[in-house]
Amino acid sequence: MDDKKTLNRLAVKAGIFYIFAQILVRGVTFLTTPIYTRLLSQEQYSDIRTYESWLLIAVPTLSLCLWKSVDRAKYDMGDKYNAYVASSQTLSFLSIGAVFLLCLPFKEQIKAFANCNMNDLMFYMAFLYIFAYTSILFMQRREKQMMRYRASTLVTAVTVIPATLLSIFLIWIGRKTGHTEQLVSLRVIGFYVPHVIAGAIIAMVLWVQGRKPVSASYWKYGLMYSLPLIPEAISIQIMNQADKIMVRSMIGWEAASIISLGTTISFIIWILEDSVWNAWLPWLYEKISRNETEDIENPWYIIMHGFGILSWILVLLSPEIVAVLGGSKYSATIYLVAPMVTGTLFRFYSYIYTSVENYYKKTGYVAAATVGTMLLNVALNYVCILAFGYRAAAYTTVFSYFVLMLVQAWLEYRIAGKLIVSLKKVTAISLSYFVLCCASMTLFSVHTLIRWGILLLGILLAAKFLLPKFLTILKSLKKA
Repeated sequence: MDDKKTLNRLAVKAGIFYIFAQILVRGVTFLTTPIYTRLLSQEQYSDIRTYESWLLIAVPTLSLCLWKSVDRAKYDMGDKYNAYVASSQTLSFLSIGAVFLLCLPFKEQIKAFANCNMNDLMFYMAFLYIFAYTSILFMQRREKQMMRYRASTLVTAVTVIPATLLSIFLIWIGRKTGHTEQLVSLRVIGFYVPHVIAGAIIAMVLWVQGRKPVSASYWKYGLMYSLPLIPEAISIQIMNQADKIMVRSMIGWEAASIISLGTTISFIIWILEDSVWNAWLPWLYEKISRNETEDIENPWYIIMHGFGILSWILVLLSPEIVAVLGGSKYSATIYLVAPMVTGTLFRFYSYIYTSVENYYKKTGYVAAATVGTMLLNVALNYVCILAFGYRAAAYTTVFSYFVLMLVQAWLEYRIAGKLIVSLKKVTAISLSYFVLCCASMTLFSVHTLIRWGILLLGILLAAKFLLPKFLTILKSLKKA
Protein backbone atom coordinates (compact mmCIF):
# COMPACT_ATOMS: atom_id res chain seq x y z
CA MET A 1 0.00 0.00 0.00
CA ASP A 2 2.88 2.37 0.77
CA ASP A 3 4.42 1.69 -2.65
CA LYS A 4 1.09 2.34 -4.35
CA LYS A 5 0.66 5.56 -2.40
CA THR A 6 4.15 6.73 -3.32
CA LEU A 7 3.63 5.89 -7.00
CA ASN A 8 0.35 7.76 -7.23
CA ARG A 9 1.66 10.84 -5.47
CA LEU A 10 4.75 10.92 -7.67
CA ALA A 11 2.63 10.44 -10.80
CA VAL A 12 0.24 13.23 -9.82
CA LYS A 13 2.97 15.68 -8.89
CA ALA A 14 5.19 14.96 -11.89
CA GLY A 15 2.26 14.73 -14.28
CA ILE A 16 0.73 18.06 -13.32
CA PHE A 17 4.12 19.78 -13.56
CA TYR A 18 4.78 18.21 -16.95
CA ILE A 19 1.36 19.10 -18.39
CA PHE A 20 1.50 22.76 -17.44
CA ALA A 21 5.13 23.09 -18.50
CA GLN A 22 4.42 21.55 -21.90
CA ILE A 23 1.40 23.77 -22.42
CA LEU A 24 3.52 26.82 -21.62
CA VAL A 25 6.44 25.84 -23.82
CA ARG A 26 4.58 24.37 -26.80
CA GLY A 27 2.02 27.13 -26.68
CA VAL A 28 4.71 29.51 -27.87
CA THR A 29 4.68 27.81 -31.27
CA PHE A 30 0.92 28.11 -31.55
CA LEU A 31 0.79 31.71 -30.38
CA THR A 32 3.26 32.78 -33.06
CA THR A 33 1.09 31.43 -35.90
CA PRO A 34 -0.63 34.81 -36.46
CA ILE A 35 2.81 36.35 -36.93
CA TYR A 36 3.89 33.77 -39.51
CA THR A 37 0.64 33.96 -41.48
CA ARG A 38 1.03 37.73 -41.77
CA LEU A 39 4.78 37.93 -42.41
CA LEU A 40 4.73 35.16 -45.03
CA SER A 41 2.73 34.72 -48.19
CA GLN A 42 0.26 31.82 -48.30
CA GLU A 43 2.64 29.90 -50.58
CA GLN A 44 5.57 30.44 -48.20
CA TYR A 45 3.45 29.40 -45.21
CA SER A 46 2.44 26.27 -47.12
CA ASP A 47 6.11 25.57 -47.97
CA ILE A 48 7.10 25.71 -44.32
CA ARG A 49 4.25 23.46 -43.16
CA THR A 50 4.91 20.95 -45.95
CA TYR A 51 8.63 20.90 -45.07
CA GLU A 52 7.74 20.26 -41.43
CA SER A 53 5.42 17.46 -42.51
CA TRP A 54 8.25 15.66 -44.29
CA LEU A 55 10.49 16.05 -41.23
CA LEU A 56 7.84 14.51 -39.00
CA ILE A 57 7.77 11.50 -41.32
CA ALA A 58 11.57 11.29 -41.62
CA VAL A 59 12.47 11.39 -37.91
CA PRO A 60 10.89 8.05 -36.89
CA THR A 61 11.91 6.40 -40.15
CA LEU A 62 15.60 7.28 -40.20
CA SER A 63 16.10 6.85 -36.45
CA LEU A 64 14.57 3.34 -36.62
CA CYS A 65 12.10 4.42 -33.91
CA LEU A 66 14.62 3.23 -31.31
CA TRP A 67 13.67 6.03 -28.94
CA LYS A 68 10.26 4.37 -28.55
CA SER A 69 11.89 1.31 -26.99
CA VAL A 70 13.09 3.49 -24.10
CA ASP A 71 9.60 3.34 -22.55
CA ARG A 72 9.62 -0.44 -22.16
CA ALA A 73 13.35 -0.84 -21.59
CA LYS A 74 13.03 0.71 -18.14
CA TYR A 75 11.38 -2.48 -16.91
CA ASP A 76 13.97 -4.80 -18.47
CA MET A 77 17.29 -2.97 -18.11
CA GLY A 78 17.24 -1.95 -14.44
CA ASP A 79 20.45 -0.16 -13.46
CA LYS A 80 21.72 -0.47 -17.05
CA TYR A 81 18.99 1.84 -18.31
CA ASN A 82 21.28 4.78 -19.12
CA ALA A 83 23.69 2.47 -20.95
CA TYR A 84 20.83 1.18 -23.06
CA VAL A 85 19.74 4.70 -23.99
CA ALA A 86 23.29 5.70 -24.98
CA SER A 87 23.83 2.60 -27.10
CA SER A 88 20.45 2.90 -28.83
CA GLN A 89 21.20 6.52 -29.70
CA THR A 90 24.39 5.41 -31.43
CA LEU A 91 22.50 2.90 -33.58
CA SER A 92 19.97 5.57 -34.54
CA PHE A 93 22.80 7.89 -35.59
CA LEU A 94 24.39 5.18 -37.72
CA SER A 95 21.06 4.66 -39.48
CA ILE A 96 20.54 8.38 -40.11
CA GLY A 97 24.09 8.78 -41.39
CA ALA A 98 23.73 5.84 -43.76
CA VAL A 99 20.50 7.20 -45.23
CA PHE A 100 22.09 10.63 -45.67
CA LEU A 101 24.93 9.13 -47.70
CA LEU A 102 22.45 7.18 -49.82
CA CYS A 103 20.39 10.31 -50.46
CA LEU A 104 23.25 12.57 -51.53
CA PRO A 105 23.43 11.32 -55.15
CA PHE A 106 19.67 11.84 -55.47
CA LYS A 107 19.52 15.24 -53.77
CA GLU A 108 17.87 17.06 -56.66
CA GLN A 109 15.22 14.39 -57.13
CA ILE A 110 14.42 14.42 -53.40
CA LYS A 111 14.10 18.20 -53.38
CA ALA A 112 11.69 18.09 -56.30
CA PHE A 113 9.66 15.24 -54.78
CA ALA A 114 9.20 17.15 -51.50
CA ASN A 115 7.17 19.75 -53.42
CA CYS A 116 7.92 22.59 -50.99
CA ASN A 117 10.46 24.61 -52.99
CA MET A 118 13.27 22.94 -51.06
CA ASN A 119 16.78 24.32 -51.62
CA ASP A 120 20.19 22.94 -50.59
CA LEU A 121 20.05 24.68 -47.21
CA MET A 122 16.73 23.03 -46.39
CA PHE A 123 18.02 19.64 -47.55
CA TYR A 124 21.10 19.64 -45.32
CA MET A 125 19.30 21.25 -42.41
CA ALA A 126 16.71 18.47 -42.53
CA PHE A 127 19.34 15.82 -41.80
CA LEU A 128 21.03 17.89 -39.09
CA TYR A 129 17.67 18.35 -37.42
CA ILE A 130 16.87 14.62 -37.64
CA PHE A 131 20.13 13.85 -35.82
CA ALA A 132 19.45 16.49 -33.18
CA TYR A 133 15.79 15.77 -32.59
CA THR A 134 16.49 12.05 -32.25
CA SER A 135 18.75 12.81 -29.27
CA ILE A 136 16.10 15.09 -27.78
CA LEU A 137 13.53 12.29 -28.10
CA PHE A 138 15.82 9.79 -26.37
CA MET A 139 16.33 12.19 -23.47
CA GLN A 140 12.65 13.10 -23.19
CA ARG A 141 11.54 9.45 -23.22
CA ARG A 142 14.05 8.49 -20.54
CA GLU A 143 13.12 11.37 -18.26
CA LYS A 144 9.41 10.72 -18.75
CA GLN A 145 9.69 7.07 -17.73
CA MET A 146 11.67 8.06 -14.65
CA MET A 147 8.90 10.57 -13.84
CA ARG A 148 11.45 13.38 -13.97
CA TYR A 149 10.31 16.35 -16.03
CA ARG A 150 12.48 19.29 -15.06
CA ALA A 151 15.40 18.55 -17.38
CA SER A 152 13.14 17.61 -20.28
CA THR A 153 11.03 20.74 -19.92
CA LEU A 154 14.12 22.94 -19.54
CA VAL A 155 15.60 21.57 -22.76
CA THR A 156 12.34 22.13 -24.62
CA ALA A 157 12.09 25.68 -23.27
CA VAL A 158 15.64 26.69 -24.20
CA THR A 159 15.22 25.34 -27.73
CA VAL A 160 11.63 26.06 -28.79
CA ILE A 161 11.32 29.57 -27.34
CA PRO A 162 14.65 30.98 -28.66
CA ALA A 163 14.16 29.13 -31.97
CA THR A 164 10.71 30.62 -32.46
CA LEU A 165 11.81 34.14 -31.56
CA LEU A 166 14.95 33.94 -33.71
CA SER A 167 13.02 32.69 -36.74
CA ILE A 168 10.50 35.53 -36.44
CA PHE A 169 13.31 38.06 -36.08
CA LEU A 170 15.12 36.76 -39.18
CA ILE A 171 11.91 36.82 -41.24
CA TRP A 172 11.24 40.38 -40.12
CA ILE A 173 14.81 41.40 -41.04
CA GLY A 174 14.42 39.67 -44.40
CA ARG A 175 11.27 41.64 -45.18
CA LYS A 176 12.85 44.92 -44.09
CA THR A 177 15.95 44.37 -46.24
CA GLY A 178 14.00 43.28 -49.32
CA HIS A 179 14.92 39.57 -49.18
CA THR A 180 11.31 38.42 -49.45
CA GLU A 181 12.22 35.45 -51.65
CA GLN A 182 14.44 34.02 -48.89
CA LEU A 183 11.93 34.15 -46.02
CA VAL A 184 11.44 30.39 -45.92
CA SER A 185 15.20 29.80 -45.71
CA LEU A 186 15.50 32.42 -42.97
CA ARG A 187 12.77 30.68 -40.99
CA VAL A 188 14.52 27.33 -41.40
CA ILE A 189 17.82 28.79 -40.13
CA GLY A 190 16.22 30.58 -37.20
CA PHE A 191 14.07 27.68 -36.05
CA TYR A 192 16.27 24.64 -36.62
CA VAL A 193 19.79 25.83 -35.73
CA PRO A 194 18.96 26.12 -31.98
CA HIS A 195 17.53 22.59 -32.09
CA VAL A 196 20.68 21.28 -33.78
CA ILE A 197 22.90 22.87 -31.12
CA ALA A 198 20.75 21.52 -28.26
CA GLY A 199 20.60 18.06 -29.82
CA ALA A 200 24.38 17.89 -30.18
CA ILE A 201 24.85 18.75 -26.50
CA ILE A 202 22.23 16.23 -25.39
CA ALA A 203 23.81 13.49 -27.51
CA MET A 204 27.13 13.98 -25.74
CA VAL A 205 25.46 14.02 -22.32
CA LEU A 206 23.60 10.77 -22.99
CA TRP A 207 26.81 9.05 -24.12
CA VAL A 208 28.71 10.26 -21.05
CA GLN A 209 25.93 9.17 -18.68
CA GLY A 210 25.50 5.80 -20.37
CA ARG A 211 29.23 5.00 -20.66
CA LYS A 212 28.44 2.37 -23.26
CA PRO A 213 27.88 3.84 -26.73
CA VAL A 214 28.03 0.46 -28.48
CA SER A 215 26.37 -2.80 -27.43
CA ALA A 216 25.24 -5.57 -29.75
CA SER A 217 22.84 -6.98 -27.15
CA TYR A 218 21.17 -3.62 -26.59
CA TRP A 219 20.93 -3.07 -30.33
CA LYS A 220 19.23 -6.44 -30.73
CA TYR A 221 16.74 -5.62 -27.95
CA GLY A 222 15.99 -2.20 -29.42
CA LEU A 223 15.58 -3.48 -32.97
CA MET A 224 13.30 -6.32 -31.89
CA TYR A 225 11.05 -3.81 -30.14
CA SER A 226 11.27 -0.82 -32.47
CA LEU A 227 11.54 -2.17 -36.01
CA PRO A 228 7.84 -3.14 -36.11
CA LEU A 229 7.04 0.38 -34.89
CA ILE A 230 8.72 2.06 -37.88
CA PRO A 231 5.81 1.40 -40.26
CA GLU A 232 3.46 2.33 -37.39
CA ALA A 233 5.20 5.66 -36.79
CA ILE A 234 5.44 6.40 -40.51
CA SER A 235 1.77 5.56 -40.97
CA ILE A 236 0.69 7.83 -38.12
CA GLN A 237 2.71 10.71 -39.55
CA ILE A 238 1.42 10.06 -43.06
CA MET A 239 -2.12 10.16 -41.70
CA ASN A 240 -1.29 13.39 -39.88
CA GLN A 241 0.46 15.02 -42.83
CA ALA A 242 -1.15 13.45 -45.91
CA ASP A 243 -3.92 16.05 -45.93
CA LYS A 244 -1.50 18.92 -46.51
CA ILE A 245 0.80 17.03 -48.88
CA MET A 246 -1.96 15.52 -51.04
CA VAL A 247 -4.08 18.68 -51.17
CA ARG A 248 -1.03 20.70 -52.23
CA SER A 249 -0.28 18.21 -55.01
CA MET A 250 -3.87 17.68 -56.17
CA ILE A 251 -5.45 21.10 -55.58
CA GLY A 252 -2.71 23.68 -55.00
CA TRP A 253 -0.82 25.64 -52.39
CA GLU A 254 -3.75 27.93 -51.50
CA ALA A 255 -5.97 25.05 -50.42
CA ALA A 256 -2.97 23.47 -48.69
CA SER A 257 -2.47 26.64 -46.64
CA ILE A 258 -6.11 26.42 -45.50
CA ILE A 259 -5.57 22.80 -44.46
CA SER A 260 -2.31 23.80 -42.73
CA LEU A 261 -4.02 26.42 -40.60
CA GLY A 262 -6.72 23.92 -39.66
CA THR A 263 -3.98 21.52 -38.59
CA THR A 264 -2.43 24.28 -36.49
CA ILE A 265 -5.74 24.82 -34.69
CA SER A 266 -6.10 21.10 -34.02
CA PHE A 267 -2.58 21.36 -32.62
CA ILE A 268 -4.11 23.24 -29.67
CA ILE A 269 -5.92 20.13 -28.49
CA TRP A 270 -3.01 17.89 -29.50
CA ILE A 271 -0.67 19.84 -27.19
CA LEU A 272 -2.95 19.09 -24.25
CA GLU A 273 -3.58 15.48 -25.27
CA ASP A 274 0.09 14.73 -25.81
CA SER A 275 1.05 16.35 -22.51
CA VAL A 276 -1.58 14.46 -20.53
CA TRP A 277 -0.77 11.17 -22.24
CA ASN A 278 2.97 11.46 -21.62
CA ALA A 279 2.26 12.24 -17.98
CA TRP A 280 -0.23 9.37 -17.75
CA LEU A 281 1.79 6.63 -19.52
CA PRO A 282 4.44 5.90 -16.81
CA TRP A 283 1.64 5.52 -14.23
CA LEU A 284 -0.34 3.32 -16.65
CA TYR A 285 2.64 1.01 -17.23
CA GLU A 286 3.25 0.76 -13.49
CA LYS A 287 -0.40 -0.17 -12.93
CA ILE A 288 -0.21 -2.88 -15.59
CA SER A 289 3.05 -4.23 -14.16
CA ARG A 290 1.46 -4.42 -10.68
CA ASN A 291 -1.77 -6.01 -12.02
CA GLU A 292 -3.82 -3.05 -10.77
CA THR A 293 -5.64 -2.35 -14.04
CA GLU A 294 -8.97 -1.89 -12.26
CA ASP A 295 -7.73 1.57 -11.23
CA ILE A 296 -7.48 2.73 -14.87
CA GLU A 297 -10.98 2.73 -16.38
CA ASN A 298 -12.85 5.45 -14.47
CA PRO A 299 -10.06 8.07 -14.64
CA TRP A 300 -9.77 7.42 -18.38
CA TYR A 301 -13.46 8.14 -18.98
CA ILE A 302 -13.12 11.48 -17.19
CA ILE A 303 -10.10 12.33 -19.35
CA MET A 304 -12.05 11.37 -22.49
CA HIS A 305 -14.95 13.64 -21.56
CA GLY A 306 -12.58 16.45 -20.64
CA PHE A 307 -10.93 16.44 -24.05
CA GLY A 308 -14.25 15.97 -25.80
CA ILE A 309 -15.53 19.17 -24.18
CA LEU A 310 -12.31 21.02 -25.03
CA SER A 311 -12.66 19.93 -28.66
CA TRP A 312 -16.22 21.25 -28.76
CA ILE A 313 -15.08 24.57 -27.27
CA LEU A 314 -12.48 24.90 -30.04
CA VAL A 315 -15.13 24.27 -32.68
CA LEU A 316 -17.44 26.97 -31.32
CA LEU A 317 -14.57 29.43 -31.08
CA SER A 318 -13.07 28.59 -34.48
CA PRO A 319 -14.35 31.76 -36.23
CA GLU A 320 -12.52 33.90 -33.68
CA ILE A 321 -9.43 31.65 -33.65
CA VAL A 322 -9.15 31.69 -37.46
CA ALA A 323 -9.60 35.47 -37.53
CA VAL A 324 -6.72 35.90 -35.07
CA LEU A 325 -4.38 33.26 -36.52
CA GLY A 326 -4.86 33.83 -40.23
CA GLY A 327 -7.23 36.65 -41.01
CA SER A 328 -9.90 36.83 -43.68
CA LYS A 329 -7.89 35.00 -46.37
CA TYR A 330 -8.08 31.84 -44.22
CA SER A 331 -11.81 32.15 -43.34
CA ALA A 332 -12.69 28.83 -45.03
CA THR A 333 -10.71 27.06 -42.30
CA ILE A 334 -13.62 27.32 -39.83
CA TYR A 335 -15.37 24.44 -41.61
CA LEU A 336 -12.37 22.15 -41.16
CA VAL A 337 -11.90 22.55 -37.41
CA ALA A 338 -14.66 20.15 -36.29
CA PRO A 339 -13.46 17.07 -38.20
CA MET A 340 -9.80 17.89 -37.56
CA VAL A 341 -10.07 18.24 -33.79
CA THR A 342 -12.26 15.15 -33.49
CA GLY A 343 -9.78 13.21 -35.62
CA THR A 344 -7.09 14.20 -33.13
CA LEU A 345 -9.49 13.20 -30.35
CA PHE A 346 -10.05 9.72 -31.80
CA ARG A 347 -6.30 9.21 -32.17
CA PHE A 348 -5.87 10.12 -28.51
CA TYR A 349 -8.64 7.73 -27.47
CA SER A 350 -6.90 4.86 -29.30
CA TYR A 351 -3.75 5.30 -27.21
CA ILE A 352 -5.32 3.46 -24.28
CA TYR A 353 -5.37 0.29 -26.41
CA THR A 354 -2.04 0.64 -28.21
CA SER A 355 -0.26 1.25 -24.90
CA VAL A 356 -1.21 -2.23 -23.68
CA GLU A 357 0.04 -3.81 -26.90
CA ASN A 358 3.34 -1.93 -26.59
CA TYR A 359 3.69 -2.92 -22.94
CA TYR A 360 3.46 -6.60 -23.89
CA LYS A 361 5.95 -5.95 -26.73
CA LYS A 362 3.41 -6.82 -29.42
CA THR A 363 4.56 -3.89 -31.50
CA GLY A 364 4.03 -5.80 -34.74
CA TYR A 365 0.28 -5.82 -34.07
CA VAL A 366 0.31 -2.07 -33.50
CA ALA A 367 2.22 -1.55 -36.74
CA ALA A 368 -0.03 -3.80 -38.84
CA ALA A 369 -3.19 -2.03 -37.68
CA THR A 370 -1.73 1.44 -38.22
CA VAL A 371 -0.31 0.67 -41.67
CA GLY A 372 -3.64 -0.76 -42.79
CA THR A 373 -5.47 2.31 -41.53
CA MET A 374 -2.95 4.62 -43.21
CA LEU A 375 -3.47 2.92 -46.57
CA LEU A 376 -7.21 3.29 -46.08
CA ASN A 377 -6.75 6.99 -45.29
CA VAL A 378 -4.56 7.70 -48.33
CA ALA A 379 -6.96 5.86 -50.65
CA LEU A 380 -9.96 7.71 -49.22
CA ASN A 381 -8.10 11.00 -49.46
CA TYR A 382 -7.36 10.48 -53.13
CA VAL A 383 -10.90 9.46 -54.06
CA CYS A 384 -12.72 11.98 -51.87
CA ILE A 385 -10.50 14.99 -52.65
CA LEU A 386 -11.13 14.42 -56.36
CA ALA A 387 -14.85 13.94 -55.81
CA PHE A 388 -15.63 16.52 -53.11
CA GLY A 389 -12.67 18.90 -52.88
CA TYR A 390 -10.01 19.57 -50.28
CA ARG A 391 -12.42 19.66 -47.29
CA ALA A 392 -13.06 15.95 -47.71
CA ALA A 393 -9.51 15.22 -46.51
CA ALA A 394 -10.43 16.27 -42.98
CA TYR A 395 -13.37 13.84 -42.86
CA THR A 396 -11.48 10.90 -44.32
CA THR A 397 -8.85 11.34 -41.61
CA VAL A 398 -11.33 11.39 -38.74
CA PHE A 399 -12.97 8.25 -40.15
CA SER A 400 -9.58 6.54 -40.44
CA TYR A 401 -8.70 7.35 -36.83
CA PHE A 402 -12.03 5.94 -35.69
CA VAL A 403 -11.30 2.71 -37.56
CA LEU A 404 -7.82 2.64 -36.00
CA MET A 405 -9.31 2.92 -32.51
CA LEU A 406 -11.63 -0.03 -33.13
CA VAL A 407 -8.88 -2.20 -34.60
CA GLN A 408 -6.44 -1.45 -31.77
CA ALA A 409 -9.08 -2.38 -29.20
CA TRP A 410 -9.69 -5.68 -30.97
CA LEU A 411 -5.94 -6.38 -30.99
CA GLU A 412 -5.62 -5.64 -27.28
CA TYR A 413 -8.36 -8.19 -26.62
CA ARG A 414 -6.51 -10.74 -28.76
CA ILE A 415 -3.28 -10.13 -26.86
CA ALA A 416 -4.42 -9.69 -23.26
CA GLY A 417 -7.70 -11.61 -23.33
CA LYS A 418 -9.56 -8.57 -21.99
CA LEU A 419 -9.90 -4.80 -22.38
CA ILE A 420 -8.81 -2.56 -19.55
CA VAL A 421 -11.29 0.03 -20.87
CA SER A 422 -14.69 -0.86 -22.36
CA LEU A 423 -14.79 -0.41 -26.15
CA LYS A 424 -18.57 0.03 -26.04
CA LYS A 425 -18.27 3.07 -23.78
CA VAL A 426 -15.30 4.49 -25.66
CA THR A 427 -17.15 4.19 -28.97
CA ALA A 428 -20.27 5.84 -27.57
CA ILE A 429 -18.26 8.75 -26.16
CA SER A 430 -16.29 9.14 -29.41
CA LEU A 431 -19.30 9.26 -31.71
CA SER A 432 -21.18 11.59 -29.37
CA TYR A 433 -18.45 14.22 -29.52
CA PHE A 434 -18.06 13.86 -33.27
CA VAL A 435 -21.77 14.51 -33.80
CA LEU A 436 -21.75 17.37 -31.28
CA CYS A 437 -18.75 19.09 -32.90
CA CYS A 438 -20.02 18.75 -36.47
CA ALA A 439 -23.55 19.84 -35.56
CA SER A 440 -22.15 22.88 -33.78
CA MET A 441 -20.89 24.26 -37.11
CA THR A 442 -24.48 25.27 -37.83
CA LEU A 443 -24.06 27.91 -35.12
CA PHE A 444 -21.58 29.81 -37.32
CA SER A 445 -24.56 31.32 -39.14
CA VAL A 446 -26.32 32.63 -36.00
CA HIS A 447 -25.51 35.78 -34.07
CA THR A 448 -22.17 35.66 -32.30
CA LEU A 449 -23.74 36.37 -28.88
CA ILE A 450 -26.03 33.35 -29.24
CA ARG A 451 -23.07 31.12 -30.07
CA TRP A 452 -21.10 32.48 -27.12
CA GLY A 453 -24.09 32.02 -24.84
CA ILE A 454 -24.40 28.36 -25.83
CA LEU A 455 -20.67 27.97 -25.29
CA LEU A 456 -20.85 29.49 -21.81
CA LEU A 457 -23.79 27.27 -20.86
CA GLY A 458 -21.91 24.19 -22.07
CA ILE A 459 -18.82 25.12 -20.07
CA LEU A 460 -20.86 25.66 -16.91
CA LEU A 461 -22.64 22.31 -17.30
CA ALA A 462 -19.35 20.53 -17.97
CA ALA A 463 -17.79 22.15 -14.91
CA LYS A 464 -20.75 21.12 -12.77
CA PHE A 465 -20.66 17.45 -13.76
CA LEU A 466 -17.01 16.76 -14.66
CA LEU A 467 -15.01 18.91 -12.25
CA PRO A 468 -16.20 17.13 -9.07
CA LYS A 469 -15.40 13.75 -10.61
CA PHE A 470 -11.96 14.93 -11.67
CA LEU A 471 -11.22 16.31 -8.19
CA THR A 472 -12.45 13.06 -6.61
CA ILE A 473 -10.13 11.00 -8.80
CA LEU A 474 -7.21 13.32 -8.08
CA LYS A 475 -7.88 13.10 -4.35
CA SER A 476 -8.13 9.30 -4.49
CA LEU A 477 -4.82 9.09 -6.32
CA LYS A 478 -3.15 11.13 -3.58
CA LYS A 479 -4.66 8.99 -0.83
CA ALA A 480 -4.40 5.61 -2.54
